[in-house]
Amino acid sequence: MGCFATGVTIITVDLDGEVHGMTANALASVSLYPPLLLVCVDHSARTHAHLHARKRFGVNVLAQDQRRISQHYARPVEEQVEKELSARFDRTALGTPVLQGALTYLECRLQRAHEAGDHTIFIAEVEDVVVRPGEPLLFFRSQYRKIGEKVPD
Repeated sequence: MGCFATGVTIITVDLDGEVHGMTANALASVSLYPPLLLVCVDHSARTHAHLHARKRFGVNVLAQDQRRISQHYARPVEEQVEKELSARFDRTALGTPVLQGALTYLECRLQRAHEAGDHTIFIAEVEDVVVRPGEPLLFFRSQYRKIGEKVPD
C-alpha cells in the first residue's frame, strides 16, 4: 500500500477538555448524499477508545508545511504538541478541536464502527467543512511529499 499516494490527516477529538489526536492516511469518502467518510484506526491507538467514547471528531487535512505535526501525532505516546510544535487548536461550536493552518477541516459525527482485522473502520457523517487555500502534505513510499507538476492533458 506504500505505492498508493495519500493525503495526510490528523484525527482530533476532545475528551474532558483535552485535545487528543492521531495521524491517519486511511481515509476515504463513502457517500456524497449524505456526506459520509471512513477512517481506519488501529485497535492499539489511544484515539480508538476516544472515538468510541466521544462519537464526534475532526479530520484535519494537513498543509505541506505541517509534516512535523504529522510526525508528532504518529508517535505511540501523546505529548504536549502545542508547546513542542507551536500547533494551535480552535474549537467548533460543539467543542471539536480544529488544527489551525490545516488545509481542510471536516467535523464528523460517528455513525457506525466495523471491526476489520487489527483496525476498526469508523464511518461518520460530515456535518461541517472548512476549506482553506494551500497545497496538501502527501505520503508516498514511506516518505512525505508535496504536489509536483500537473500531468499534461
